[in-house]
Amino acid sequence: MSQLKQRITADMKTAMKGGDKKRLGVIRLILAALKQREVDERIVLTDAQVLAVLEKMLKQRRDSVTQYAAAKREDLAGQERYEIGVIEAYMPAQLTAAELDALVAQCIADAGAVSPRDMGKVMGLLKERAAGRADLGALSGRVKGKLAG
Repeated sequence: MSQLKQRITADMKTAMKGGDKKRLGVIRLILAALKQREVDERIVLTDAQVLAVLEKMLKQRRDSVTQYAAAKREDLAGQERYEIGVIEAYMPAQLTAAELDALVAQCIADAGAVSPRDMGKVMGLLKERAAGRADLGALSGRVKGKLAG
């Protein structure tokens, strides 16, 4: 079992003992998503795969917050924000703007990219190297800017 999954399981036990029902609910959602992926693919998840599941959950919740805010449902948006906070606690520290720029430049050089047509190669490298530490949508914009310009 991956260390991250073990940490999440330990946090679930702590939340149970502490009576923190709201946090416990979110942690159970995380573990259910992880178990679903393991069952679907018949594998034991590594830390990188656990991070991928958590990233997907974060993206879903961010989209939900936007939708709920547009529908003026602050109660539901607040619940989603709380879930985002709990899930983000398991994510690695985010890269700074300077680190992102350096990583983008490094990946462009490693891929030998010279035009926007080479963006797929660069994004493939970035996806590996920035796993869980940066929003790939924002990285895509940075890569596009560097290659176009």
